[in-house]
Amino acid sequence: MSALAQPPRPHQETRGPLARWFVAVAILALGIQFFRIQILKHSTYALRSDDNRIRELRVEPARGTLYDRTGRVVAENVPGYAIVVLPLSADSLRVALEHLGAILGHPREKTERLYSAYRQHPNLPVVVENNATFAEVSAVEERRAYLPGGIVIEAAPKRHYPWGATLAHVVGYVGEISEADLALPQFEGYEPGRIVGQTGIERAYDRVLAGSPGKRYVEVNALGRLVGDFRGHEKVAPVPGSDLHLNIDLALQMKAAELFPDTLAGAFVALEPKSGSVLVLYSAPEFDPNAFVGGIDPTVWNELSNSPGRPLFNRAVSAAYAPGSTFKLVLAALAINDGYAGVDTRMPIPCRGALLYYGRVFKDWTPIGHGALDLNGAIRESCDVYFYQLGLKVGLERILTGVRDFGFGRKTGIDLQSDIAGVFPPSSAWYDERYGASGWTNSVVLNLAIGQGENAQSVLKMAQFYAALAADGVLPRPRLVKEATLAEPAERLPLADEQLAALRAALVEVVNAPSGTARASRLARWTLAGKTGTAQNPHGEDHAWFIGFAPAEEPAIVAAVVLEGGGSGSAAAAPLAAQLIEYYLASQSGLKGSELAAGG
Repeated sequence: MSALAQPPRPHQETRGPLARWFVAVAILALGIQFFRIQILKHSTYALRSDDNRIRELRVEPARGTLYDRTGRVVAENVPGYAIVVLPLSADSLRVALEHLGAILGHPREKTERLYSAYRQHPNLPVVVENNATFAEVSAVEERRAYLPGGIVIEAAPKRHYPWGATLAHVVGYVGEISEADLALPQFEGYEPGRIVGQTGIERAYDRVLAGSPGKRYVEVNALGRLVGDFRGHEKVAPVPGSDLHLNIDLALQMKAAELFPDTLAGAFVALEPKSGSVLVLYSAPEFDPNAFVGGIDPTVWNELSNSPGRPLFNRAVSAAYAPGSTFKLVLAALAINDGYAGVDTRMPIPCRGALLYYGRVFKDWTPIGHGALDLNGAIRESCDVYFYQLGLKVGLERILTGVRDFGFGRKTGIDLQSDIAGVFPPSSAWYDERYGASGWTNSVVLNLAIGQGENAQSVLKMAQFYAALAADGVLPRPRLVKEATLAEPAERLPLADEQLAALRAALVEVVNAPSGTARASRLARWTLAGKTGTAQNPHGEDHAWFIGFAPAEEPAIVAAVVLEGGGSGSAAAAPLAAQLIEYYLASQSGLKGSELAAGG
């Protein structure tokens, strides 16, 4: 047999076809898998790939600009920067936040808060700083080579309040939306990280001012570092917010801030009587709303929130004060309307400085008394003894129900969310529940009659009532924004024209008659009408009130001021309101200071 001949190998002949079949099946399986991946699952894996390398960034819109009634800017946008992290994972975010926190000087609490927010919304970019300074941005860029990936610097509009604290309680301020706000119907559709109004006009009109955010897309590499804009998705341009024009007179607001004593808290309000346009809404002490833009420093926040003066509290709208003698006009109007008294009605007991009632002595504000007065004289000289007797004549139940006919017990309707209804007892049963069935009847009526007791109203509410006295009985809806629409039709006081005229005449005498309590505040050029008030304060010195309007013949402005612990309304509050009213009327007439001083 030849040496080249091969012996038969029957086992190889068996394995050969098996190997070929195995290879064929493997190729077929791979083909099926490739078909499933490339064709059937193409969209799924394409999206997964896009998710890994494409990031969506929200483009913040510019908020609408706010103007005062003369067109001066009171809230605007300026260029700013935002520092954003596009995390690959929770671990990568924590690393990035640790690095950025060290550069930006963030407290540990902020880092943990951002990390917690990401765990709740893992698909959204993390805004580390939405109001970064140029120095902070430069510090991040200088260390870019040593920082982890996913850190992006974005240009973003920044809110700015050019008049600072002067308009703080009017315009409010903005900040990042909270989880609690996200649950409110007002912010339906908003996403975490949005900048929204927190107080004031910014809050009440956020839907109008905020606009709609846009979107842009960026591409990152496997390390999370930014490659550049991704052109595969079309950008969505942001829609800027709408501008708003306020009824506030900036010059008059500044004058109110200038007149207000630095050492006292309180509020100034001024309205156009017929339209309800709010000319001044000033609360003291103030705060700088610019401190809140981009997130307030914890030290500053602690100072503001723990300050005994409570500068964040809007005393013009949200504080309830005992109105003192300014409330006597409400009782007088109720008594006239119900027929219990007329302007020439005298009470049985003349004022001798006090009234003895059921064994208790109720004092007048002056111990020498006022003698026998009619209603007109009692308003002019603010006689407590007269109004004690008038209150008893009207009766408790009628006082409790009747004041609601004059707008009390309801909110003013101003276009701010911090509006309050004030405090006034609903019925005698309320007293029974609070104090027991006896022991209160002797003093309740007398205290309510002079604006004390369980009666507390906002400065704005009292200004609204006096505006109705000045404007033919119509209770105006106070409005800060010119574009605002009335929530409901205006109400009217239940008084005839001649009754209103009689009350206005009494208010004129308060300021202009020799025995009027505000005679030292009369104006040389215009006739000022108004009412002083000195309200008891359980925490110290009495609160000083004055509410007035001018010109009395055709009122153009009504102003109300309260000074916490200011003492006498005639000595402390009336001169301030008189000066503010005079300043406004002079500006409307084109008069200069020298002309006012000369009385011509």
